[in-house]
Amino acid sequence: MTSRFRITLGQLNPTVGDLAGNAALARDAWEQGKAAGADMVALPEMFITGYNAQDLVMKRAFQLDVMTHIEALAADCADGPALAIGAPWVEGAELYNAYLILKGGKIASRVLKHELPNETVFDEVRIFDSGPLGGPYSVGNTRIGSPICEDAWHPDVAETLAETGAEFLLVPNGSPYYRGKFETRLNNMVARVIETELPLIYLNMVGGQDDQVFDGASFGLNPSGKLAFQMPTFDAEIAHIDLERDADGWRIADGPKVQLPSEYEQDYRVMVLGLRDYMRKTGFKKVLLGLSGGIDSAIVAAIAVDALGADNVRCVMLPSEYTSQASLDDAEAVAEALGCRYDYVPIKQGRAAITDTLAPLFEGTKPDLTEENIQSRLRGLLLMAMSNKFGEMLLTTGNKSEVAVGYATIYGDMAGGYNPIKDLYKTRVFETCRWRNENHRDWMMGPKGEVITPRIIDKPPTAELREDQKDSDSLPDYPDLDAMLEILVDQNGSVADCVAAGFDRDVAKKVEQLIYISEYKRFQSAPGPRLTKGAFWLDRRYPIVNRWRDPS
Repeated sequence: MTSRFRITLGQLNPTVGDLAGNAALARDAWEQGKAAGADMVALPEMFITGYNAQDLVMKRAFQLDVMTHIEALAADCADGPALAIGAPWVEGAELYNAYLILKGGKIASRVLKHELPNETVFDEVRIFDSGPLGGPYSVGNTRIGSPICEDAWHPDVAETLAETGAEFLLVPNGSPYYRGKFETRLNNMVARVIETELPLIYLNMVGGQDDQVFDGASFGLNPSGKLAFQMPTFDAEIAHIDLERDADGWRIADGPKVQLPSEYEQDYRVMVLGLRDYMRKTGFKKVLLGLSGGIDSAIVAAIAVDALGADNVRCVMLPSEYTSQASLDDAEAVAEALGCRYDYVPIKQGRAAITDTLAPLFEGTKPDLTEENIQSRLRGLLLMAMSNKFGEMLLTTGNKSEVAVGYATIYGDMAGGYNPIKDLYKTRVFETCRWRNENHRDWMMGPKGEVITPRIIDKPPTAELREDQKDSDSLPDYPDLDAMLEILVDQNGSVADCVAAGFDRDVAKKVEQLIYISEYKRFQSAPGPRLTKGAFWLDRRYPIVNRWRDPS
C-alpha cells in the first residue's frame, strides 16, 4: 500500500532583521501549505532573521525578539501542518544555528547545525557553537533528517541521520550564488543520496543581502541520484512536493523541472536582483549615476533600468574639455534607448574655480595625476550633491579589473552607495553588454533590443581625463590583465603562476603591486553583488598595510 507525505517548500526572500516581515512570509507559506493539504511546510536556513545576519545574531536583545516571533508563529500555526523554520537558538551560554519544527502551538523539535562553515563569506565558527550529531525528528509517523546547509556537504551528518532512522532528507539552506555553484551543490547532494540511499530535498532561499545574492534553484533527488523536481533560479516560489512510500521506501514524485539559465544570464540576473533588493531592503526608490559614454557606466545604467524601471534612474553626463563628441553622443544614445532621465552638467566652471583656489599652493609644480583626479572628485561631489538633494542613491561604475588595480579615484568615481559590476572583470563587461543587447527576459524592467550602442562596446576604453588618454597607457590590455587577475585574485595564485601561463614576470609583478597598494581603496568602496568566490569583500580579506610581495 502506498503512503503519501506532502511537503510545501517556501523558496522565499527574507530580509535581514525584518522579523515581523519574515514571520508574515512564513505564515503565508503555512496557509498555502494548509490549503494544499501539506503535512509539513518548510522554510530555509535562518529564515526568521534573514541570512547572512552576521554579528546581529549575537545581540541578546535580537535573540529575545527572535524567540518572541517564533513563539507567536508557533501559536498562529498550531492548527495545521508542521512548520519548519531556521532561526538562531540559545541554550544556556551557547548559540546555535538551528532548524525549529513548530507543531501544536509549540517548538516540538529542533535541529542544531553541526558543521559550521568558516570560509569565503561565512564566519559561523566565530558566531555559533557546533551542535552535536543528532537524529531525525518526527512529523506524524514520518521521520525526517535535516542536515542544515553545510551539514549536507559532509558525509557524517547525513550518514548519522540515515543510521538513526531518517526516511528522507530535507536540507534547509542559505546558499549564496557564485558562478558554477549549482553544479557544485548538485554533485554534493547526489553523493549524499548515493551514500544514504534516501531521497533528498534541497531547499534554498532567494534574494539579495549586501554583497550576497541567494539564487534558489531548490531541487529534489531520489536515491538513484535522479532529479525529481527543479525549482527556478532567483524567483520566490512556493511548491507542493509529494513523497510516496511503497515497499522500497520513500520516493519523491516527479514534478516540474525548470531549465537553468546560461552563465551570462545568471550573472546578469544576480546584478539586477542584487541592486533591486539592496534598494528595496534599504528603503531607496531611485538611483543616479554618471554616464560617461563608456562601457562600464552603460551596463550599469542598463542594470539599473532593468532592476528599477526607467522612471527611477537618472543618468548624468558631466563633461570636461577632454570629453569627446563621441562620448557625448554615446551617453545620450544609451539614456534614450533605456528611456531614463538624462542630465547634462558640465564641470568646466567648477574645475576652473578649484584650479584658481589651489593655484597659490601649486605654483611652480607641473600638472600631473592630481589635476586628473580633481576632475573625477568634482564629478563625485556633484553627483553626491544631486543624491542628497533628490534622495537618489548614487551608483558607482567601476568594474572588477579597475577595483583590483586601483584604476579609480577614491572620493571621485568611487563615491556612491552600491556598485552593480564590482565583481565583473572588464572582458566580461564587454560580453555582458553583447548578451543584454541580444536578450530580454520578463524579469527585466527595461526595454527589449539594443540598449547599448555597439560603438561603446567596440571603442578603446578611456577615462578621458587628459588628451588622447587610453586605459592601455597605464595598464596591460584587458584580456591580459584579467587573465593575470584571475590567477592572482580568484585563484589566489602567484607571480610564478602568471609566468607559467605565459605572461612577462615584470608585468605580473607590477599587477601584483597594484593589487596590494589598492587595498585601502577597496576597504572604502561600495558593496556590490558577488559573482565569484574571489569577490572583493568577505571572500578576500587582506591587510591594508602590507609590505610583503611575492618573491617568485
